[in-house]
Amino acid sequence: MENQSVLDSRPELKAVIDQVAEVTGYLWQKGWAERNGGNITVNVTEFADQELREMPALAPAIRIGKVLPNLRGKYFYAKGTGKRMRDLARKPMENGAIIRICDDCATYEIIADSPVMPTSELPSHLALQDYLIGTGSTYKATLHTHPIELVAMSHISRFLREGEMTRVLWSMIPETLAFAPLGIGIVPYALPGSIDLADATLEQIKTHDVVLWEKHGTVSVGVDIMDAFDQTDVLCKAANIYMCARSMGSEPDGMTPEAIKEVQEVFNLPKQRPC
Repeated sequence: MENQSVLDSRPELKAVIDQVAEVTGYLWQKGWAERNGGNITVNVTEFADQELREMPALAPAIRIGKVLPNLRGKYFYAKGTGKRMRDLARKPMENGAIIRICDDCATYEIIADSPVMPTSELPSHLALQDYLIGTGSTYKATLHTHPIELVAMSHISRFLREGEMTRVLWSMIPETLAFAPLGIGIVPYALPGSIDLADATLEQIKTHDVVLWEKHGTVSVGVDIMDAFDQTDVLCKAANIYMCARSMGSEPDGMTPEAIKEVQEVFNLPKQRPC
């Protein structure tokens, strides 16, 4: 039927895509998604019924550039390349597509709603998804965006030292430690879209839910796209508090190491990501 969407008869899948649209609106409102900046990928395999699985490809299969054995037969919603988050917020199936990973685990097909080419960062996103599935994680979403305060902090060499940015952000407000207990991983500057950047990100995501690309942006993972957004938002709020305190003319004291440890113990915060 003309103009029919795969979402029309699949309310659970539609709810996931609607949530993606909601989050992309937040990204634009916060100024984290200038022009076509940022990317999103969500694993929607659990909502792929038999009819969807039998849908023909809308274009020839496309090479991923990697062999990702855990993704065989999996389905993802991916933001389109060159598409704007503000447009995706209004029309998610015109600015993104559902793709199917082929049996060779090295190519994918676009199956719905139209042949919108996925983000150029898709290989990096799929590599993260492959890792998450391989470790038995319940995480389904990956988000790349450009949070202003976190990117600004990455321009200061002090915060690129291992653990330093996490320590400062945790010390700004107890909720940061409570809601982002794995802190933030740091990846030194690398060319956007490069294999080096993808490999370094994958290494950091093993121990963090949010990774900061120096002078570029963040990558976060979560059980859904709202969770991935919240992780980034919490850390960015702490960065904003830090900058507000600095604007008053001095380095903020922050919570003491003892206070941070007390919060970790009282709330039994994880030292590593639970499966």
